[in-house]
Amino acid sequence: MNPSQLSEKFINFVGQTSPYPPTLEVSRGEGSWLVSVDGNRYLDFISGIAVTNVGHCHPHVVTAVQAQAAQYAHTMVYGEHVQTPQVHLAEKIVSVAPAGLDCVYFLTTGAEANDAALKLAAKRLTRRRFIAFTGAYHGDTVGAMSCFGSDHFRNQFSGLLADVTFLPFGDTSAVKQINDTIAAVLVEPVQGEGGIILPPPGYLQLLRDRCTETGAMLIFDEVQTGFGRTGNWFASQTYDVIPDIITMAKGMGAGYPLAGVLAPRQLLYDFAAVPAFSHITTFGGHPVSCAAGLAAMKIIKDEGLLENCRNQGEWLIKALMEVAVQVPQVIRNVRGVGLMIGVETASEQIARSLVDDCRARGLILETNLLQESVIRFSPALNVNRVECETAIRLFADALKAL
Repeated sequence: MNPSQLSEKFINFVGQTSPYPPTLEVSRGEGSWLVSVDGNRYLDFISGIAVTNVGHCHPHVVTAVQAQAAQYAHTMVYGEHVQTPQVHLAEKIVSVAPAGLDCVYFLTTGAEANDAALKLAAKRLTRRRFIAFTGAYHGDTVGAMSCFGSDHFRNQFSGLLADVTFLPFGDTSAVKQINDTIAAVLVEPVQGEGGIILPPPGYLQLLRDRCTETGAMLIFDEVQTGFGRTGNWFASQTYDVIPDIITMAKGMGAGYPLAGVLAPRQLLYDFAAVPAFSHITTFGGHPVSCAAGLAAMKIIKDEGLLENCRNQGEWLIKALMEVAVQVPQVIRNVRGVGLMIGVETASEQIARSLVDDCRARGLILETNLLQESVIRFSPALNVNRVECETAIRLFADALKAL
């Protein structure tokens, strides 16, 4: 089948999420690179939106997946059979987690994890109101959609959604709206789809203090920030704030579907097992995905990728700022932490043009869902300096061509 035929079948038979899919036909992945069916190489600087944290097809991940697939895949709804990769991965996550978060409930997607965390809080406190933030993205299932910080996306489903009050992210004066009627505050430590928005100094601690005062639970959505993206295992460690619950996904599975809720063991037990089977999942903690996640955690530790993330991230931010100074009419701001970086342009049209031009030049970037004027840079944590320099050169060339 030639490439044009495959693209036509893709449009006809695969559900689309936008009217302008790039239809890049991928043949294989190699580290920070994707190779198309026609042999062109693309430097991948979005990593599947912070998913392939150790790059494409890292040999240790491939070996772990192959070995587990040869042993067994699905055996039973999660929580019933003892499956070695699940146990070892949960133990490893707890070993690097913030203090007190000592148990993992495995799931499949970030939205599923956020739904579970919201249910947990509502059950524990018998409260039915939640706090989320403008510009937030937590997934598209009904519970997660309830906390979607965009009227444009959320209002299409009014009547289905939970009772959520939205606060401006970073506004310290609004924190007083958290009171003893609130079951939980769901927040991204760094807003991803909102445009790579960092919290003001002390803001996350202020949320922690207010939740403690009112009895509300503090949930950190670390679906994008977790597993090294900010230069620590979790962004809660980057900002030195311990929530009641962390939700995880994306980079957790090294390219394989995997998510989880990280919380104190008794909290998770009361939620899911009292009464029995209160919360179950068919594919959560799939052993092949867990084998991939376990291999990825070992790679991050053994190859020093947390430090590499901090070092390469600092270099990229500095380099992007130097580029931005030359085109102030095009780039308004550069911000980020670790390898979670946003370049804010003057308009959505400029951002889309730059993304398309960069792809034509061999660099894969993307805009953010709720701030399409912001271009994200989120390469794999093992990206090297030469690859970073190449990305900056290609981006600068695209800017010159505007």
